[in-house]
Amino acid sequence: MFSKYEIYTSGTMEKEIIKRLNELEDHENVKILYAAESGSRAWGFASPDSDYDVRFIYLRSKEFYLKLEKTRDVIELPINDILDINGWDLKKTLKLLHTSNPTLFEWSSSPIVYKSTPYFEDLKKVINGYFKAKSGLYHYLNMADGNYRKYLKGEYVKAKKYFYVLRPILACKWILKYNCPPPMLFSELVESVLEPVIQLTVHDLLNIKMNTSEMGEVPKINDLNTYIEQNLTSIKIEIDSLPKEHLKDWDELNLLFYHALEQ
Repeated sequence: MFSKYEIYTSGTMEKEIIKRLNELEDHENVKILYAAESGSRAWGFASPDSDYDVRFIYLRSKEFYLKLEKTRDVIELPINDILDINGWDLKKTLKLLHTSNPTLFEWSSSPIVYKSTPYFEDLKKVINGYFKAKSGLYHYLNMADGNYRKYLKGEYVKAKKYFYVLRPILACKWILKYNCPPPMLFSELVESVLEPVIQLTVHDLLNIKMNTSEMGEVPKINDLNTYIEQNLTSIKIEIDSLPKEHLKDWDELNLLFYHALEQ
C-alpha cells in the first residue's frame, strides 16, 4: 500500500482507485456500471491533503433481486485518510432518480470519471429528465443553511467550510437561472452566477483553501457572511413561491432496470 505522501506525489492514485474497484467487483460479485469522484476534487478546489471521495453504481445478478428477504443496497469500504469509497445498487439508484435525488445528478456529471459502461452512458441521456428544480433547490438550501450555522459562526473558521456553504448557494442560483442540475465545477458556478462584487473575496479565499491543509483556518470574513445570510433568506423566498412539482411515472426506469438485468 502507498503512503499518503507517495499517493499525492506519484500520480498513481487513479490506478490505485481502479485497482480497488476491480477487487471490489470480484469480492462482492457485482458489476460496477459507473464510478466517479464526488468531493472537493470534482468541485475543483481540493486542498493539498484532500482525500478521494469515490462513488459508484453497481449491479448484482438477477437472482439477487428475486430474494424475498431484505437485501442491502449499498457497499461501503473502510474509510481512511486517503480513500472514501462507497456505492449504490442500481435499483436504489433508479428509485432515487425517480424522486430527483440531487446526489445522482452530481455523480453523473463529475469531471473525474474512473469507470463507465455503455449502459450508464445510455442512462445519462435520460437522467436530467427526472430533475425537479424545487427539490434540488431545497436540498442545496438546507445544505448551505446547515453548514453555515454549524461551521461559520466562530471568529476563526476552516477555509474549506466557506465553500461547503458557497457552493450550494451558487447551485441554487444556477437552478433558479437555468432550471437544470448545477455543474460540479465550482469555477463554472462562479463564472455564471456569482455577483462580481464578491468574486475577488471568493477568489482570494479559494487560493488559501487550495494551498493549505484541510484543517487550515482563517478569520471570519464579515462581507462573505453577510452575502451568505442575505442569499439564504432571498433564495428561500424564491423557492417557496415556486409551483408544486409532480413525479414522472415508473415506465422508463422499469425498462432501464430490466435491460440492465438482461445484460
